[in-house]
Amino acid sequence: MKTRSLSLLLLFPLTFACNEVLDFALSTPVTKSPKKLNSNKSVVANIVFKSTDGGQTWQDISEGLPENVQGGGFFGNDGGLYLSAENELYHSAPNSTAPFWKKEIFPDKHSSIAPGKTGIYAYNYWDGQFLKRKNATSIWWPMYTNFPEKQVRTIFESDGGAVFIGSDKGLFKSTDSGKTWSQVHTGAMNLVESNGVLMATTQEGIIRSSDGGENWELVISEGGVGIAVEAINGGFAAITYNTASETRRVRTSYDGGETWQAIDAGLPASLSITSIVQMGDYLFCGHPGGIFRSADKGQTWELVRASIGEKVFNLSVSGNVLYAVPRAEGC
Repeated sequence: MKTRSLSLLLLFPLTFACNEVLDFALSTPVTKSPKKLNSNKSVVANIVFKSTDGGQTWQDISEGLPENVQGGGFFGNDGGLYLSAENELYHSAPNSTAPFWKKEIFPDKHSSIAPGKTGIYAYNYWDGQFLKRKNATSIWWPMYTNFPEKQVRTIFESDGGAVFIGSDKGLFKSTDSGKTWSQVHTGAMNLVESNGVLMATTQEGIIRSSDGGENWELVISEGGVGIAVEAINGGFAAITYNTASETRRVRTSYDGGETWQAIDAGLPASLSITSIVQMGDYLFCGHPGGIFRSADKGQTWELVRASIGEKVFNLSVSGNVLYAVPRAEGC
């Protein structure tokens, strides 16, 4: 569920400029209708793949996407896969057939996207402005206009109704729909939740909160940044950078994030491992060698999809559909 970019060791969001900035009154919603893509456009390939059989076979569903979508943000949820490219948003439902994508236009220069409980957020790293489009609507509403910081890394809604925004100045929490904000940590880049426990990636590793995000403890620290954290069946999975081995390590926890076990002994060591997700009974790992799958919680791994050139697959799950988006190593 998520947008991001990495230099060699540090995690940064993917941001880019729009071709056109539209005047936007913050008090006025903007309606943009989704449109079916023109099937006569030139065909692109190797941008997005999906598997509906547990990674056994893969279908290229890139047709209909612009080439510049490769630099945009993306996430998968129960509604399918969403990708952003400049001021355009593309959506593919899990059961989509060609043409796979619908497109709509952002009303402003928001380039990052994130899932919410009742819709989709769009936000811009540089100016800290937020829009939200509720599910089953085409209206983008301005949100959290009084958020005090810019350089936004992430936005997350908890099961308890709190909103968290991570910026370069810290991690902030609101329990009154964004009217007021309190800083609860020095910073976070990606958040997930399972059974009342919050986990987040930071520059120091992986942090954990069991009291709704009021207090946080560092649970994985290997000298490097936290790369990814995901909720899996019965627990969490995480990727961190280890400065001693100069590799990224993959771990799981099945006690609410209190203790962690390494599950990467069967994976080739690498400093560019990007994703760890679960779909059904399988764990999947996005690795420079391709997509690896494990049926025994990471004790053993098998390669189910070879890599494309120097790219690493970023993985997202929507029900029984696994999406794979190849990006440059480290992204």
